[in-house]
Amino acid sequence: MAESTMEQRSLDGWHKPADLDLSNADWRSSSEGRGDVQIAFVEGFIAMRNSGSPESHSLIFTPAEWGAFVSGAREGEFDLT
Repeated sequence: MAESTMEQRSLDGWHKPADLDLSNADWRSSSEGRGDVQIAFVEGFIAMRNSGSPESHSLIFTPAEWGAFVSGAREGEFDLT
């Protein structure tokens, strides 16, 4: 069986850091305070976490990845209804 490896890919020249320091991140929720998602802009990257479990891992996006996610959300790509 072949051994699988994961490599970080560069999008638009951005390389995700292996360990981005989020200890001083300014976490923000939606303006209405609904939901469990918080985001923070740190060192040119966008971090996303579950506010109900802030000690858990955060997702880290490059600007290109974040742009694609936001565009998809605006277009209804993630609507479940």
